[in-house]
Amino acid sequence: MLSLLMNLLRACWRPSSSSSRHVHSGSDAVGRQDGLLWYKDCGQHVNGEFSMAVVQANNLLEDHSQIESGALSFLDSGPYGTFVGVYDGHGGPETSRYINDHLFNHLKRLTSEQQSMSADVICKAYQATEEGFFSLVARQWSIKPQIAAVGSCCLTGVICGGTLYIANLGDSRAVLGKLVKATGEVLAVQLSAEHNASIESVRQELKSSHPEDSQIVVLKHNVWRVKGLIQISRSIGDVYLKKSEYNQEPLYSKFRLREPFKKPILSSEPSISVQPLQPYDQFLIFASDGLWEHLTNQEAVDIVHNSPRNGSARRLVKAALQDAAKKREMRYSDLKKIDRGVRRHFHDDITVIVIFLDTNLVSRASTMRATNLSVRGGGVNLPPNSLAPCSTPTDGNS
Repeated sequence: MLSLLMNLLRACWRPSSSSSRHVHSGSDAVGRQDGLLWYKDCGQHVNGEFSMAVVQANNLLEDHSQIESGALSFLDSGPYGTFVGVYDGHGGPETSRYINDHLFNHLKRLTSEQQSMSADVICKAYQATEEGFFSLVARQWSIKPQIAAVGSCCLTGVICGGTLYIANLGDSRAVLGKLVKATGEVLAVQLSAEHNASIESVRQELKSSHPEDSQIVVLKHNVWRVKGLIQISRSIGDVYLKKSEYNQEPLYSKFRLREPFKKPILSSEPSISVQPLQPYDQFLIFASDGLWEHLTNQEAVDIVHNSPRNGSARRLVKAALQDAAKKREMRYSDLKKIDRGVRRHFHDDITVIVIFLDTNLVSRASTMRATNLSVRGGGVNLPPNSLAPCSTPTDGNS
């Protein structure tokens, strides 16, 4: 099996087209590129430090992500906080890119109108983003009908006023590393609810909301899928499963259902949790499901806890890729040589954001004035001198 796999790699492999675009600046201010891996080992947000990494597997990167920190309203006078978004696209990058461009702006607008942050504000921001993407699909339907079959998971976190808000659609995941004072251990606490048909409770939810449809979930090739088409039950986009008028020609036949549906098959309502941050809350890991296919919650938390802060996200990506290589009985160094597209046979696009929580900064963030920070996975948009250096040196792993 190993010899056959290596022959496949030799036949398919060509140097990554991005390998000639390495960005190795003296500082980490704009992030760095290493083949299909983009990373920002260290940065400063209102509530502490962060680390960020993205590795591409698809021909087009379908994951998008962002960190926004500073004033969370258009008034630029507070509330101050940090916003994190991980958007795992499927069918193409259009929906995840759209969310990256619009969700936070909707959140800022609504926060400004309400003069507060709340679960209701976050839910309305999601809905406004969904409606905006519907409008985009309507405009492009006649010239680009396949955009109706593009969608995205949407995981966000907001740290504001000492409170943590987690909202999720799909199967990305947010995990908290929480210190147990009595033992010194840091335990993994999953904060996000997932919407994947492989989960029994999700299948029951779908059956309850669609009692007239005996085929709402189907076991296909040993994988549970909604209508035999998609694993997740909630998303932004996937308009062909939300509006029946888009489930017809000229959409590709593989996406079309035999019978029209009267109500949306997928939902765009996020699961939202709200909790006060505690002194023993050490860090948060936000990641697309590409990471969690290879690491358990506790394994990921242990990697972050037992290593320097600098490069935490890149270290998690490396651990996931090492596991992917091991599963295919190949060397990690050989996996790294495989180009995008072919790489998707070995692992998914993976996005990881680690947010470290400084208790003093969290408690002061609601009143302190901070420089606005905006970072996007794979690229950044920063005002000059907005990043403070991190406190720990890199360990040099790649």
